[in-house]
Amino acid sequence: MTAGDRSSAFAGIACVAMVLAVAPWTGLVYPFFIMQAMCFAIFASAFNLLAGFGGLLPFGQAMFLGTGGYVCAHVAKMWGLPPEAAILLGVAAAAALGAASGAIAIRRQGIYFSMTTLALAQMVYFFYLQAPFTRGEDGIQSVPRGMLLGLLDLRSDTTLYYVVLAIFVFALLAVHRIVHSPFGAVLRAIRENEPRAMSLGYRPDDHKLIVFILSAALCGLAGAIKAIVSQNATLTDVHWSMSGEVILMALLGGMGTMLGPVLGAFMLVAMQQYLAQFGQWVTVLHGIIFMICVLVFRRGIVGEIAWRLKRAL
Repeated sequence: MTAGDRSSAFAGIACVAMVLAVAPWTGLVYPFFIMQAMCFAIFASAFNLLAGFGGLLPFGQAMFLGTGGYVCAHVAKMWGLPPEAAILLGVAAAAALGAASGAIAIRRQGIYFSMTTLALAQMVYFFYLQAPFTRGEDGIQSVPRGMLLGLLDLRSDTTLYYVVLAIFVFALLAVHRIVHSPFGAVLRAIRENEPRAMSLGYRPDDHKLIVFILSAALCGLAGAIKAIVSQNATLTDVHWSMSGEVILMALLGGMGTMLGPVLGAFMLVAMQQYLAQFGQWVTVLHGIIFMICVLVFRRGIVGEIAWRLKRAL
């Protein structure tokens, strides 16, 4: 990527941060809705790091989202840990699960890699369904928000909103830094031509495992923050359908772009929020909107706009 691409991506992140910083004061949207969307945007960006930039298409990222949420919710409620410790433990648990599952999955390629991640995710789902600490289908409810660093009262929606915004910006900058680092350059080389990267002395499996763990940790961060925001952790976040939704988010916005998954996440959450009145027809409407976007924006919305701008210039 050129320096112009890096600077434009950084400028885009700054613009998104400024818009979200003033959004609650406009009165047009609920802060809770934006916080949920930011959590899913982190989740989608983590998926995009692995699939869009790493060339590995997983079907089981929900297991990391759910793991981060369950661990964070459990230690916050049952152990009484402060939110920063609960969030870090959720991220660590997701990263550990990513290391274990990644060591198995990266030995496969293509559809076999995808199906391996799906199988592992289903195993994790049934574990959480039976595990006593998750409370089965009831989930962990009434998760305390507590005091962040002993200074910030997260029981205040305003305070919580800007804490989530800060974590959201941190996650995007982390992805930006990974992608535009020497490690990211090697990762793209492996994605484009793995045999050539091997001939240059790189070890593709090592790089794939590292990016798999990084993606899992970011998914766990999204799940942990979501558990604090919604004050619950349920099986919904670890279900296979959640792994499908994150693929839709990335495809809608633009796979392999920095802000595409963010836009896709906000669009999908908005559709779920404002189309809920149509009941069972919501799924049909989602499918229609998705097909239209794929037909009109084949590279995703952000990807198509960026491609057209480059051609115009």
